[in-house]
Amino acid sequence: MKKNYSTLILFCFILLTLPNLASAESDTDFLLEQGAPPPGANDPACEPSEDKPKPIILVPGTFERSAQNWAELSPMLAGKGNCVYALNYGFTHAGASTGPIEESAQELKDFIDNVLQLTEAEQVDIIGHSQGGMMPRYYIKNLGGAKHVDNLIALVPSNHGTVGFLGFHRLTDDVSDMASCIACQQQLVGSEFLENLIQGDETPGQVDYTVITTKTDEVVIPYSSAFIEGPSTQVSNITIQDYYPLNMADHQAIAYDPLSFKFVFDALAHEGPADPERAVQSIY
Repeated sequence: MKKNYSTLILFCFILLTLPNLASAESDTDFLLEQGAPPPGANDPACEPSEDKPKPIILVPGTFERSAQNWAELSPMLAGKGNCVYALNYGFTHAGASTGPIEESAQELKDFIDNVLQLTEAEQVDIIGHSQGGMMPRYYIKNLGGAKHVDNLIALVPSNHGTVGFLGFHRLTDDVSDMASCIACQQQLVGSEFLENLIQGDETPGQVDYTVITTKTDEVVIPYSSAFIEGPSTQVSNITIQDYYPLNMADHQAIAYDPLSFKFVFDALAHEGPADPERAVQSIY
């Protein structure tokens, strides 16, 4: 009888803990859905610290996945004690990050909501490459993201679009896939999507915007279309050759370029957007 009573207590304990276990699993399922992350990212056990209170969200560019796009930067960020989370989005038959940008922004919103719930943080910092640097602006402007984002740091973002498909040809060997890429067409200069996005205030909310671009960009053409308008206290538009004249990092290489990362780390470490003069003096 005593043995049966002990078994009954154990059984009741299991029943009581199962919902909590299921809840813990469901709270982190969204990370598993992203597939293989870059090194250092999507650790469900990571807890923001007092000096690193904001999770960092990494957003890849068109045709890119986070595992490759952020293979260099992600482990560096994690090594500095940041909680790093990497998103994949916009999957269609044309490839990763090719779906309608409005829908991709909704995916970003859902991802950030889950990260905030998981970490109990109040805000995040976003680092994006190409479309991944522009798309979050839709989230900030139209999906309530302004209150949840402190920094948007964008490497070669397509903020004002590109003049043609030439650049996108360089990102995929399959021309038919490129032609069916909705996000590619939305990133053309003068597209209805971009015209709506840039209408009015380009820097809504209290978000700090850092744009890092390169004169050798062969995708976002002209490279200066990456820049956004806003007060200098809130916006920093940086061309890497103005500070490192011999740096020839192009559209893809800038996401792996340690000199470009100086501006990223400066934006993360200080109030306001990156100060390029301060950044080039730093040792990280």
